[in-house]
Amino acid sequence: MTRATDNVFLDKQEYGKDKVRLLKVHKDSKVHRVDDLTIRCLLSGAAFKTSYTEASNKAVVATDSVKNTCYVLAKSSKVVDTLELFAAEIANHFLNTYAWVDGAHVSIIRHRWARMNIDGKPHTHSFWRDGEETRQTDIFVKRGANGLRTVELKSAIADLLVLKTTGSAFEDFVRDEYTTLAETKDRILSTCVDAQWEFNVPAVTTENLLSSMGQIPFNNIYDSVRDVTCKTFAEDESASVSYAFPNRHFFAVDLSYFRGTKNLGEHADVYQPLSDPSGLITATIARSPDTRARL
Repeated sequence: MTRATDNVFLDKQEYGKDKVRLLKVHKDSKVHRVDDLTIRCLLSGAAFKTSYTEASNKAVVATDSVKNTCYVLAKSSKVVDTLELFAAEIANHFLNTYAWVDGAHVSIIRHRWARMNIDGKPHTHSFWRDGEETRQTDIFVKRGANGLRTVELKSAIADLLVLKTTGSAFEDFVRDEYTTLAETKDRILSTCVDAQWEFNVPAVTTENLLSSMGQIPFNNIYDSVRDVTCKTFAEDESASVSYAFPNRHFFAVDLSYFRGTKNLGEHADVYQPLSDPSGLITATIARSPDTRARL
């Protein structure tokens, strides 16, 4: 007789430390810079199987050691301000240090701090949180054939909240017995932007991983994506919602009950924000295989 557990096996595993909070202050000049990070670092490999199946910790690198490694590497690293490179540096460290680690999966979130302006001048060492927007990256470095490392790399913008007070309309949509929404030629448009992009990183040797990735202008790419997103949002005369984001609604408040105050249509300038429920529109844009550039 075959028992129900006879065909059960450990298919995949990852373990490590999540939500490692780290602030790196760059003091290489009188004008300080800061990187406020949240890091997740997970390790995988066949050697860890026994920790799940036989309660053996012989191969286990303690998650506290994983956390400490992030701090130690941040102290010496020259690339903390480039998330993709710092994440690769952390991942590469674990594969170099522990021969039985087959893969290292590192995700980093960078929280936004803006420099204070005091008396009209940027302050050298004071900052303020100017929104919940974050920059993010996710890298999975694995051992490949012939001593090569394979890399899966994604980066993103998250929670970029944008709003424009005109230049948006919503008309000519399906109307039936369920429709109560009025058409409008001019409305507030607001959304919370989440954008993600992938990098095609070729397999490289252990020694060349960081130098190879260092040829990619990650910071410039991030700035360009953000700038294009904001420019398109601000300047496009949207006849509908053309972004792949949740639509945050603002409804003009009917003030006619108060002495006939006009605040609808062309007279509207007082609105009620409504976050839930929200429309959600998604789309993915990709290059065709014959035109995809290798980075």
